[in-house]
Amino acid sequence: MKKIKRKACFHVYILQCKNGTYYTGFTNDLKRRFKEHSTVRGARFLRGKGPFKLVYAKRYAYFLSAMRAERDVKKMSRKQKERLVAEHGNQSGMRLKG
Repeated sequence: MKKIKRKACFHVYILQCKNGTYYTGFTNDLKRRFKEHSTVRGARFLRGKGPFKLVYAKRYAYFLSAMRAERDVKKMSRKQKERLVAEHGNQSGMRLKG
């Protein structure tokens, strides 16, 4: 039986705004989504809070896994998110700032 390679990948990410607040989201294209957040097309919560810094990103193979992970991160307290960022940081290997 031939093993199927997955091409799709999803990322759960945390952006830090210039005022220090965190924004959590998930996407299938981290670079594109970061660019959208840096322009007018991003989330309404982030308008006027840039520039942003990617402080955490983790890759998932499945949409549902990423969606559940995002939900779990959003439920975390500020202290828990800070610990997550300090311990795991950006696992995607991307360095996005802007």
